[in-house]
Amino acid sequence: MARISTIVALLVMLLWTSAVAQQSPIVLGLASKLTVEQAIDEGIGNNLGLLAERMNLTIAEASLITARLRPNPLLSLGGDHINPANINDPPTELSFRIDVPIETGDKRERRIAVAEHDKSIAELRFRDAVRKLTSDVSEACVNLLQAKAQLQIALGSVRLLDQLVRLNEVRVQAGSVIPLELTRSRVSMFQFRSDVRRAELSLVAAKAKLQTLLGRKTVSDEFDILGGPKEAMPELGLELGSLVDLALATRPDIKALERQVERSQADFKLQLAQAKVDYLVGTEYRREGFHSGANLLGVFFTVQLPFFSRNQGEIARATAEREQLLRQLQARRLEVTVEVKTAYEEFRSARELVESIEQELLNGAEQARIISAYLYRTDASTLTDFLDTQRAYNETAQSYYEAQAATRRAAIHLNASVGKEVVPWSGTGLGNLDR
Repeated sequence: MARISTIVALLVMLLWTSAVAQQSPIVLGLASKLTVEQAIDEGIGNNLGLLAERMNLTIAEASLITARLRPNPLLSLGGDHINPANINDPPTELSFRIDVPIETGDKRERRIAVAEHDKSIAELRFRDAVRKLTSDVSEACVNLLQAKAQLQIALGSVRLLDQLVRLNEVRVQAGSVIPLELTRSRVSMFQFRSDVRRAELSLVAAKAKLQTLLGRKTVSDEFDILGGPKEAMPELGLELGSLVDLALATRPDIKALERQVERSQADFKLQLAQAKVDYLVGTEYRREGFHSGANLLGVFFTVQLPFFSRNQGEIARATAEREQLLRQLQARRLEVTVEVKTAYEEFRSARELVESIEQELLNGAEQARIISAYLYRTDASTLTDFLDTQRAYNETAQSYYEAQAATRRAAIHLNASVGKEVVPWSGTGLGNLDR
């Protein structure tokens, strides 16, 4: 009986451990708090779409192995002049033949060249997928940090209104204000609490989206991104023309299209080689008579006569594909140029807006809120005046956070459009307005 109880206890413990492991990302070795760099690394390692894209590298490698293979020789065994009336009699002739295909026009080398281009294109497309995922994860991190900042604004307003409600409760008991003032302050506090709820929902959505990009199978409420201190975004060290040249030289999607053009030329040469006829050279040993007879040896040479098919269709297809890819490359270069210019102007505009808010609005709104709260506590101001000042401060703070987030998104877009980091941003958080 004691042994049975021990076994049952062990089973219960194992089941409980398994359930906890499925629910907690920390047990699975996944940290609940990450920096932006750690989030990007985890996304590159675990994102399901990127894992699927990585399989194209294995497929391209397998195609390269296939391209390197040589044609197999052919073996033929035969028995001739069999008498169907007497099936037990052996055939009067036996043959053993081997044929070896001989490829002409350097077909094998051409196949290998095309397969090597396919492998290089797969690698460049994977690098481009990493570029896009890095941009998506970075932007999701900024969205999460912005949601956290907006939640802090709403919580700060609720805390301040809660203090005023308690103050008005004391005033009502002392008879210094009418009960309507207490009711109005409570209603205002509940209105600000609805802002908190909306900010919490936005934060939950931002966390869920980011964890999905990271390839996590379970969404944890404890997940968070660690934001850095409030710092100004650095100046761009390159001019617009240099950024465009850098993008055209480094973007993996541009390089992939360039490699596709080279691959189309290799494919054109392969199709020309396919138009060349191949040979089949063979030898045969033949035995006439099963028990006694002559031993004969034959030599064979087989060639296809290219009267009709000379691979004209595939040659025309390869030619048309090359022209198509050249036009696609020109269009893509133009798109990248416009993309870099747009991201460049977006970054400059967003950065100027942040500086304008910091210099002209932020300190004034903070001082007005402090003064308004003090005046209301000393009965020198009305609740309406205080609420108007608080809402103005919240709008200014939200505009500030939105401008900071927009600046970081613009930096992310600029880095993605260029194809490398030209504006470091991940060490610059959204700051903290609680004072």
